[in-house]
Amino acid sequence: MKLNREAPKDIDEYINFFPGEIREMLQSIRQTIHKAAPKAEEKISYQIPTFAFNGNIVHFAAFKNHIGFYPGASGIEAFKKELSAYEISKGTVRFPFDKKLPLKLIAEIVKFRAFENLEKKK
Repeated sequence: MKLNREAPKDIDEYINFFPGEIREMLQSIRQTIHKAAPKAEEKISYQIPTFAFNGNIVHFAAFKNHIGFYPGASGIEAFKKELSAYEISKGTVRFPFDKKLPLKLIAEIVKFRAFENLEKKK
């Protein structure tokens, strides 16, 4: 979905912009990220939902036919085999609306990215 509007002030505003089913998917991703990285901070970055812990961990956004999930190149590379069922690029995974979200995999990627950021800080 192309957003022709002002940047949302927070993740609630971003999610509430979308219709029911998409909103539910976005909330599921948000809750999964919170459980996987409870110390992560919510923010809007690049006009999309972002979670940060010692730097950005992941971003996500809704589009016309999919949810984009952005764990960065290292997150994609570390889970390349598990993500093979989805369209991926260097730092992006596309979860189509007509497939069930892989919430367990999302949680694993988030944990990996949070640990990676923690290690960088050391």
